[in-house]
This record gives sequence, C-alpha cells and structure tokens, in this order.
Amino acid sequence: MRVLITGAAGFLGSHLCDRFIAEGHTVVGMDNLITGNMDNIAHLMGHERFTFIKQDVSNYIYVPGPLDAVLHFASPASPNDYLQHPIPTLKVGSLGTHNTLGLAKAKGARYLLASTSEVYGDPEVNPQPETYWGHVNPIGPRGVYDEAKRFAEAMTLAYQRYHGLETRIVRIFNTYGPRMRLHDGRVVPNFIFQALSGQPLTVYGDGSQTRSFQFYSDLVEGVYRLLFSDEKLPVNIGNPQEMSILEFARKVIEVSGSSSEIVFVQPKDERITDDPKVRRPDISKAKRVLGWEPKVGLEEGLEKTIAFFRERVKQETQGA
Repeated sequence: MRVLITGAAGFLGSHLCDRFIAEGHTVVGMDNLITGNMDNIAHLMGHERFTFIKQDVSNYIYVPGPLDAVLHFASPASPNDYLQHPIPTLKVGSLGTHNTLGLAKAKGARYLLASTSEVYGDPEVNPQPETYWGHVNPIGPRGVYDEAKRFAEAMTLAYQRYHGLETRIVRIFNTYGPRMRLHDGRVVPNFIFQALSGQPLTVYGDGSQTRSFQFYSDLVEGVYRLLFSDEKLPVNIGNPQEMSILEFARKVIEVSGSSSEIVFVQPKDERITDDPKVRRPDISKAKRVLGWEPKVGLEEGLEKTIAFFRERVKQETQGA
C-alpha cells in the first residue's frame, strides 16, 4: 500500500510511519512542524519507501500519485499546545479533516481519523463506551481540542454516509512512550522530568483524578488492525487499567529510582480546573471486532519511556 500519514513528525505519527514502513508499505509523511519534530523521523529520511512533505493540512493538499489509505493524525494534542495554538487546533480538526477526506475521496483511499477520548469530556459514565455521547464544555479552554475532534468525527461519518467513503475512527486514550516532548505539559513527561531532575512531583488537588495509560506500541497495533478491519464506527483504543494521578506519581518515582517527593498544589489555571475527573476506556468493542487488547504493562512501558527521557534530561542539563 501507499499511505499518507498526517502529523507524521509527531509522537504517534512517527511511530505509525515506522510501523507501516516495517510492514512493507510506502509512506508519505506530512507535517507543518507546529508541534512535530523532524528528529522523530530523521531515521526515515532517505528511505526508498518514505517521502516527507512539509505542509499545513488546513490548506489545500496535493499529493501526486495513488494513495490506498489516508491516516489523519495531525493536531496539537497536549493542553499546552492547543492552548498556545487554539485556532490552528480548530482548523486542523475542521478544515484539515475536510481536506484529507476530500483527498481520500479523490484517490479512492480508505480513511482513518485519529479522534480522542476527549470527545467524552468530563464523563458522567465510567468506563466510557463508544455509545456514550459525552459531557463536553464547548466554551471551556479545552473546547478547542474537544470540539474540533467531535466535529472531525461528524465530518468523517458524513463522508462515509453521503459519499460512500471507507472510513475508520479511533478514539485514542492517554498514550505515552519515547518521542514524547519533554515539556509538552502532559502528566507523563511532567512527572518523569521532575523525577529525573530531582524536583518534587506536582500533583494537582488531592491526586484522586484518574487516567488510564497505554504504551504507544499497543496504540499503533490497535490503529493498524482498525484500518484493515470492517468496523465503520468509532473504536476506543486504550488501557482499561485505571489509576489515580497520585498512584501514578508514586509509580514514576519507584520505576525511575528517584528520591523526589510529591507535593500537592491547588490548580489556578483554568486549563487544569477544566480537566476530566475520570478517564477509562471500555475496550470490549476493540476486543470483539479487532481481537485487540493492550499487552505492555505500566512498569515495562515506564522503564522504556524513562530511559528515553533520561537522555533528554541529560542533554538539557548539559546545555545540549
């Protein structure tokens, strides 16, 4: 196959590029580098089956030659990023989705949208099944991301129903691993950076809010299976092992061997006060239609991620 992956220089997009190249496919990677990093795909540059195009998918897209699949992973994905770039976030979810869908239609390609657990907002149902419509604050600070993704899902299904386009939608839950940015503001790099730097781990509130963390390789496997499946409606891909943020902080300290303490702070930033209180995927559908469930345990995943970040922290402290 020849596939287009948008957001190719990002954390998840770059790992997807690796997977498709490893499976023998040809990949066209596209990214405007607003949050992506060429270091993530430097090892692919020059590969005979990889091409990179620097472009904002919110603008008209032209890709010469045939395409068999389009995977739309372009978007700022951390609160720090989409609050710094609120309008580009809305545009990539709306105009970018429209443009990539139009490209898939023109090429006769299958389309896969990277959606998010954030479409569930601050859920009143836990765990969250795909049938849950969500509890989203459309005008809160996170609304630029949540609503962009909800619109993207609606647009994708409209192309499926009206144009007969083959579409797939993955709802991604908290995913971590190597190639995350050290200071992207999400809890995994935050805690690991603090632990490796000997700083206190800052836990907001009492730390009782929950998340479910999956290692990137499990997510990539789920996305790959979904693309080649017959499932046309959204599918949750995440790890149902729910834990509190306080428990997670303790686990990071344990796995990293850090002597850092945990400090509790009251959130003043509305980005944080608007945070979901719980987050846990119901993955019964993924098990049923994809034969998928996560394989990598938290401790194993954290060990690999901490090893990656240890080098980054070392470079930063040495001024590299």
